[in-house]
Amino acid sequence: MKHKSPIRRLAILLFIGALLIAASGRVDQLRAYQGAQVAIFAIAISAIVLLTGYSGQISLGHGALMAVGGYAAVLSRTHWNIPYPLSFIIGSAVAGVFGFLLGIAAARLKGPYLAGTTLALAVGLPSLANQFHVLGGEQGLTFDAGNVPSWLGSDFSQYRWFFVVTVIAAIAVFWLLRNLLSTRYGRRWRAIRSNPTAAALAGINVGRAKVLAFTLSSTVAGLAGSLFAMLLGLVAPLAFTLTLSFTLVTGAVLAGVSNLGGSIVGAVVLVSIPELSNAAASHFGGSDKVTANLPGVITSVLLIATVLFIPNGPKMPKLSRQ
Repeated sequence: MKHKSPIRRLAILLFIGALLIAASGRVDQLRAYQGAQVAIFAIAISAIVLLTGYSGQISLGHGALMAVGGYAAVLSRTHWNIPYPLSFIIGSAVAGVFGFLLGIAAARLKGPYLAGTTLALAVGLPSLANQFHVLGGEQGLTFDAGNVPSWLGSDFSQYRWFFVVTVIAAIAVFWLLRNLLSTRYGRRWRAIRSNPTAAALAGINVGRAKVLAFTLSSTVAGLAGSLFAMLLGLVAPLAFTLTLSFTLVTGAVLAGVSNLGGSIVGAVVLVSIPELSNAAASHFGGSDKVTANLPGVITSVLLIATVLFIPNGPKMPKLSRQ
C-alpha cells in the first residue's frame, strides 16, 4: 500500500483539528476544559507509546517528567516574563535534558529494574519539590497564561482558547512522531524492542538508540506537563502525583502500547472516567467514600479487561502503514 506523504498527513490532522476547534464554539466551558484535558493526555500517552511501544523501555514515572516540564515552563514565564508559548518550548527542552540524563542510566537497565527506577522518580520528585522554596512548596507556583487574544473577540472563553492551544500542540506532536516513527529511527527502535541482541549484531548502537528514545519521550512529556500547568493555572506536587503516572500508563495500555493513534482513545477514556463514575455513584446513591474510590476501580477493571481481551488496543485507522 502506498504510504501517505508527510504533507498529506499534516493536511488530514489540520482538517480534524479545524473541525474540533469549530465544534468547541458549540459546547460549554466544562466541555472545552475536558477537551483540552484529552489533548494533553493524548500527548503524554504518545510519549509512553514512543518509549515503551517502540523502544521497549518501561516507564512508570512519566508524571514526574511532566512535572519537570511544568515547573520549567512556569519558572521561565515568571522570572523572564517570556510569552507562554515560548515557555512551553523551554519546559519541553528542560524535560528533554532531564530525560537524556535519566536515559543514560536507563539504557543499562531493562524490565523491572527500569520500571522500578522510574517509579522511584515518580514517588520522590513531588516530595523533593516540597523542599525548595523556589518551587513554591506544597502550594506550588501559579501559571499566568494572560488573557485571550483580543482579536478572537470578547465571547471567546479562556478554556476554549486553552482547547485551541492544546489541539494545535497535539497536532504538531502527532505529525512529528508519525513522521519520525516512519524513518530509520522508528525501525531501529522496533528492532531493539523485538530483539536487542539481534539489533546489536545488525550494527545498531542499542544504548544510543535507547537514550534517544528516552530523551524524545521526555521532551514530549515535558510539553504535556507545560500545557497541563497552563490548564490548571499552577504547578504543585499534588498535581503530578504517582497516580498521574499510573493513569498515563493505563491510558497507554487501553490505547494499545504500540498504537500512536490509539493515544486519543486512551485519553478520552481517562477524561471520561471521573464523570461516568460520579454519575454512577449519584444514580445508585453512593457515599462520598464510594464516589472518591469508584474512578480508580473503574480504571483498574478497564485495564484488566483490556489486557485480557484486547491486549493490542482498539483497532484504529493509521495515518500511515509501517
